Amino acid sequence: MDGSTLYSIGELARRTGLTVKTIRFYSDRGIVVPADRTPAGYRRYGPDAVARLTLVRTLRALGLGLDMIRQVVNRELTLGDVAEQHAAALEVQIATLRLQRAVLATVARSRPTPEEIERMHQLAQLSRTERRRLIDGFLDTVFAELDSSPGHAAPRRSMTPELPDNATDEQVEAWVELAELSLDPDFRDHVRSAVATHAADLSESGSAPPRPDVVAIVRDLATAAVQSGITPESPQADPVVKALTAGCARTLGRLDDTEPHRWLLPRLEAANDPRRDRYVHLLAVINGWPAPDRLTPALDWSVTALRIRAAR
Repeated sequence: MDGSTLYSIGELARRTGLTVKTIRFYSDRGIVVPADRTPAGYRRYGPDAVARLTLVRTLRALGLGLDMIRQVVNRELTLGDVAEQHAAALEVQIATLRLQRAVLATVARSRPTPEEIERMHQLAQLSRTERRRLIDGFLDTVFAELDSSPGHAAPRRSMTPELPDNATDEQVEAWVELAELSLDPDFRDHVRSAVATHAADLSESGSAPPRPDVVAIVRDLATAAVQSGITPESPQADPVVKALTAGCARTLGRLDDTEPHRWLLPRLEAANDPRRDRYVHLLAVINGWPAPDRLTPALDWSVTALRIRAAR
């Protein structure tokens, strides 16, 4: 078929799979221009119209607007430039959709009130600067009593989420939940109290080099007992409890204390909050860190074991 071949709109429709109405619309917009007209005024198109319309159909399927498509087919813009611009625009749309999906997934899972849904939506829309400001507010509260202490910078960093620009759906959902948790006044008070207690323990012990804190000792010893299937009330738990109380007494400089249960039990009860495990888990998801071990099982075991022995 030579270059002088002309097609009617109906023939173009059959060759491209587009409707006559769509081709006429594209023609009116200057995207595909008639090469000639019949004496009766009917449009006739050259062979290049088939390739143009095929390209137009592909670009439309990719979501490009007609004005941009017209500039591409008329070579006012290169296809590479248009693809780059459109890909950037899609990244913004994808990020927005991920945020919306995270909110909806959280809503479906937790059945919040309308007010809570609105707050979650607002949290998902925060910019990087706004997210940082929110977390700084939480950490300022948590470390309020340690601002003058040179040693609080590292723990503060270890509790700081950094949502990446290319966050996965799981990371976005984790951010929304963690932000909600960080705004909970009761949770803030709990974490602040735990941090203050830990700082006081270090101050009282005056140990150099620093020794493991009470919760770390409990975590290591009780976790091993839990994993070994030792129940808190069994005789096999006695040496674990003895080692646990001795380690905590040594850390806090209470070696002469003959009733460690009296001060250790309330300390562990105050530290035993499942929300802490949840925060640490969400933090790991957001920051791409390895999944942490849960602290709650070890604390539950230790609290139960101490209560039983204190009652004897």
